[in-house]
Amino acid sequence: MDFLQLADKTILIVGVANRKSVAYRISRVVEEAGATCVYVVQSDEIKDSVSRLVGDAEIYVCDVEHDDEIARLREELGRRHERFHGLVHSIAFADFSDGMKPFHETGKAQFLQAVDISCFSLVSLCRALKDLLDPDASVVTISISTTRMASENYGYMAPIKAALDSSLAFLAKSFSAFSRVRFNAVAPGLLKTSASAGIPGYVDAYLYAEEVIPRKKAIETDEAANVAAFLLSPRSSGINAQKIVVDAGMSINYFDTGLIRRAMRPE
Repeated sequence: MDFLQLADKTILIVGVANRKSVAYRISRVVEEAGATCVYVVQSDEIKDSVSRLVGDAEIYVCDVEHDDEIARLREELGRRHERFHGLVHSIAFADFSDGMKPFHETGKAQFLQAVDISCFSLVSLCRALKDLLDPDASVVTISISTTRMASENYGYMAPIKAALDSSLAFLAKSFSAFSRVRFNAVAPGLLKTSASAGIPGYVDAYLYAEEVIPRKKAIETDEAANVAAFLLSPRSSGINAQKIVVDAGMSINYFDTGLIRRAMRPE
């Protein structure tokens, strides 16, 4: 049974970097469901490595910091495709080259660059590609499970992801004037990806998450990818401007009695 109804659909996947990428795992799920994936990566170097993962699939290069590259991407895609039934936006960047600092010491240039790449790129891409999106297309971005917890080792990215979450409502509203395109986010808890491994202190936070999650096992990237595939499918047609948290119940279990006991009476 074709539950997801993705057979013969074409999905644009933006942001694959390597085998561990959330975007790559999403592409595996939707291709298994019969969809065709078209890829957009940041650079020619990444294109070379991703081509080894996706074989003969189409791969385009676009650095979303540059408007001219987004315009070029629109022209290149338009020459080969009339419609995309889904768009996956899986792009995030923060410059921590100067080390992790208290939030109030965040540099303006670093913050605005992160907003541009991690948040505004969704708006830019959707604006540029709007005529290539099917009237019933689904746009899915990747957020985080909570933007209200002041995790020190996540730096200034949580406020930027909060802006990304808010953008969903405004994109859904503005696109509703001429289409039925939907905008949603998958918001996973801590994942084991190459990007997250570069965050100072992330490994300890990941291991702690495994203790807090009721099942004592962290979220797997494929679990987030499965939710994204559902949001891309016609089966989720009633879901719009939403953030779907995928944290295996971590948020209900911060006050687990075993963790409290160990914290208050360390052995």
